[in-house]
Amino acid sequence: MPKTETTPGTEAAAPRTRLRWWTELPLILLVYACYSAGRLFARGETDGAVDHGLAILRIEKFLHINAEHPLNRLFTRESWLGVPADFWYASLHYLVTPAILIWLFRSRAVHYRAARIWLMTSTFIGLIGFTLLPTCPPRLLSAGHGFVDTMAQYSSYGWWGGAASAPKGLGGMTNQYAAMPSLHVGWALWCGVMLWRYGRTRTTRVAAVAYPLLTTIVVMGTANHYFLDAVAGAAVMGVGLFLTPYVMRVADLIRRQLPFGAGGSQAAGSSIVSAGCQTSTGERFPRQRESRAGSGAPPSASPTDAGEGAPAAAR
Repeated sequence: MPKTETTPGTEAAAPRTRLRWWTELPLILLVYACYSAGRLFARGETDGAVDHGLAILRIEKFLHINAEHPLNRLFTRESWLGVPADFWYASLHYLVTPAILIWLFRSRAVHYRAARIWLMTSTFIGLIGFTLLPTCPPRLLSAGHGFVDTMAQYSSYGWWGGAASAPKGLGGMTNQYAAMPSLHVGWALWCGVMLWRYGRTRTTRVAAVAYPLLTTIVVMGTANHYFLDAVAGAAVMGVGLFLTPYVMRVADLIRRQLPFGAGGSQAAGSSIVSAGCQTSTGERFPRQRESRAGSGAPPSASPTDAGEGAPAAAR
């Protein structure tokens, strides 16, 4: 029997009921709406957000891991790098992550539910981080700290405004102090794991490594995140992966408690079909028994009663 690959920590058997796109799509949209709304919780914490950003920067300088400065200078000086990087930051997480979800839903359905729950769980953990630790990104620190806001510098090239990576005129509707953790990096890491585990071609394996790595470089070079934000984004995905099996169990328990859930419906292997008719273990319809009776053996005949040459009962 062929083995089925599963992502470590997200093993799942084939779903009891087939997932439908018209139930999955509203769920994904609900999660994204919660993500967008959750980013607004810390909007008024400007002073605290700046203090948190400066504290992160001091830690990085002490550890000599403040790679944001040289990358940001490079992206600021070279527009052929800075403009594509801003497009990457402002667009790809809206495109690649849903594309991977759709691909899993259509081609790797056995793994889809666990992968989706991992992504959702990690996203909600990230929202807790935005709320408890509002953080000013490097691009919004005062000029004396040496960062240039490439989103503002190259805003004439793209659809985003100078205030944020949001459509022009809507910068005030987003929380610009939701830098810690970086879910840009977290989601890119999730995409990379999915591509590596289930892509099985050289191209997908290369993309699995390149996408999260380049996203990490982009978020730092555009001065949208610190390196430690990227580390925190990866850590959030790790915690989400660890919690995924438990979240799946809770979801299954809740589903069984609902009147229309798995607990309230008839099991697929039940021997009761309708009107109290009984079938044996391998039978699906009562007429199977009648056809066997018509072949010369009495309805209750066992394989032994029918003779040594009779076929064994279906199992």
